Amino acid sequence: MQKAQKTQKGKVVAVQGPIVIVKFEPGSAKAAIYDILETTTYKGQRVVLEVVEYLGRRADDTSNVVKCIPLTSIFGLQKNAEVFNTGSMINIPVGKEACSRILNVLGEPIDKKGPINAKKKKPIRRKENISLNIESASRMRFEVMETGIKVIDLLFPLVKGTKTGILGGAALGKSILILELMHNVIKKQKGFCIFTGVGERVREGNELYNEMLKQKILDKSILVYGQMNEPAGARFEAIHTGVTLAEHFQEENEDVLFFVDSVYRFAQAGSELSTLLGRIPSETGYQPTLTSEMSDFQERIRSGSNASVTAIEAVYVPSDDLTDPAVVCIFSYLESILILSREHVQLGLHPAIDPLLSSCSYLDPVIIGKEHFKVAQDVLRILNKYEELRRIVSILGVEELSKEDRILFERARRLRNFLTQPFFTAELYTGKKGEYVPLEKTLDSCKKIISGEMDTKPAEGLYMIGSL
Repeated sequence: MQKAQKTQKGKVVAVQGPIVIVKFEPGSAKAAIYDILETTTYKGQRVVLEVVEYLGRRADDTSNVVKCIPLTSIFGLQKNAEVFNTGSMINIPVGKEACSRILNVLGEPIDKKGPINAKKKKPIRRKENISLNIESASRMRFEVMETGIKVIDLLFPLVKGTKTGILGGAALGKSILILELMHNVIKKQKGFCIFTGVGERVREGNELYNEMLKQKILDKSILVYGQMNEPAGARFEAIHTGVTLAEHFQEENEDVLFFVDSVYRFAQAGSELSTLLGRIPSETGYQPTLTSEMSDFQERIRSGSNASVTAIEAVYVPSDDLTDPAVVCIFSYLESILILSREHVQLGLHPAIDPLLSSCSYLDPVIIGKEHFKVAQDVLRILNKYEELRRIVSILGVEELSKEDRILFERARRLRNFLTQPFFTAELYTGKKGEYVPLEKTLDSCKKIISGEMDTKPAEGLYMIGSL
């Protein structure tokens, strides 16, 4: 953050819940939208405000009155407190100097390791698009990134420079799956990792930092937190702070892995701010600006010919309702959608990705190869048949199935169990050692199950293992 230029003074005229109304001296220059204002509480604690709206244009000088959202706590802020305009929006330190550090929405370190001596600072909101040499889809070189997670590598290949969404309700394992992907992919890939925790619990943020420290993957990573206990403005702007860091590395021709947990909390923070600012909600109950806010963020994640940004976004699904307007709004920007199923969690199938509900645009023989594509299609065909037979079995029992259907049913059970996997990042909770399974071994193992080589082995023997 830049120091306040104490040339444009104002004062707090009202505090309406979390919204602060500031009036500037008559004749002074008008504060721009997204300008940062600074003031202090009666105890001397710094308060940072962001201008979001003008309060109208009347003859009585209300054109110099602005509505602001707080980016820090406003507890103890008094009426008539003096306010100074910094004359700029949020500027954050960017570059390698910020690696292995934890930043807040203002780009300030919160890990108690001293200041970040970065050579460059950048505003988190762009007035114009970055000039990137963007390749057309027809000329794009698709590079598949191995994750070591069987179900993802087999059915939902992670392609460099794409956006993948992990969707699920509460307690289905979104955060742990993102953590495992970070653990497995960062070590294998060159480039940098940016993790943005939007609406993160303090406990989750602390666990993530310690896990990355333990696995020695913090050196090329930057963590940005807009935590659950912070104001809605901090949670809303944290996602722009994270994407600005990713953009900088991309401009330096470095590949970036960009993780967000969770994009829904970003939409929710926008909804809170919209309500507090007195805007009339849309028919769906969300803010009328939901689509534009989501596109402002998502369209900044794009790849050029020299460097790519690979985004993996966790999306909380309220009440497991995939038709929620905010979730549907996020859908359109994702190329791969991994849907976590509560039924899978109840059956103990982890990761709880539902292969039949999920989809991937890159499950294509041109990208992944003919052999991989054939195995993936066979697996999906058998799992689809299993869902049909399961309803019959639940009523009549396995004995009533034909011999062919019974064989197929048992192979599907083996496949479902085989696609479970112990995670490195969940060792503390499960007591099982994590497994990294190369794609080749996953394909070979699936072929054995599909061909009937494993028909003599009980399905329980394939549960929570690596390769066969």
